[in-house]
Amino acid sequence: MTSSLRTGAVAVAALAAALALTACGSDDANKDSGADSAASAPPGGGDNGSGESAGSGAPDAAALEGTWVGLTDAKNVTVSIAGGKVALVADQSVCQGDVKDMGGEPMLALKCTGGSADRTMGAIDSVDGTKLVLSWDGGVKDTLTKADPGKLPSGMPSLPDVADLPEVPAP
Repeated sequence: MTSSLRTGAVAVAALAAALALTACGSDDANKDSGADSAASAPPGGGDNGSGESAGSGAPDAAALEGTWVGLTDAKNVTVSIAGGKVALVADQSVCQGDVKDMGGEPMLALKCTGGSADRTMGAIDSVDGTKLVLSWDGGVKDTLTKADPGKLPSGMPSLPDVADLPEVPAP
């Protein structure tokens, strides 16, 4: 029971951190002057409007921004990307890191608590604004959907009611 409670608490804390990261951004396209898009685009091509670079086929790093959620092996996976920083919660792992340019293609380079190595270097297989597919060096493949900004994703497990929690023995 303690493991379930700890896992639930970690998931809630990570989800709160992910929402805090995405709440700092704006979805207002009219506010974007375009100055940042040239700096974040990979060399060799412009954005063709789909988040894919026209020249190299590599996804534009700006297309990764936001919170992405899904299930992999029946376990919740949440990835939040803002300003080149990445936070990930998957199974019992909490990871953080950066979006790195690896030979003209953005990749996710993470360090995870507890020594987990399943999701430390992630390649972006595809991103289209609503769906993100990541292949991790540990052999895991995540297919995630974009969460609505400022809203908690649906289908997430809930914490047990306080009445269902065990009594904590006095020290």
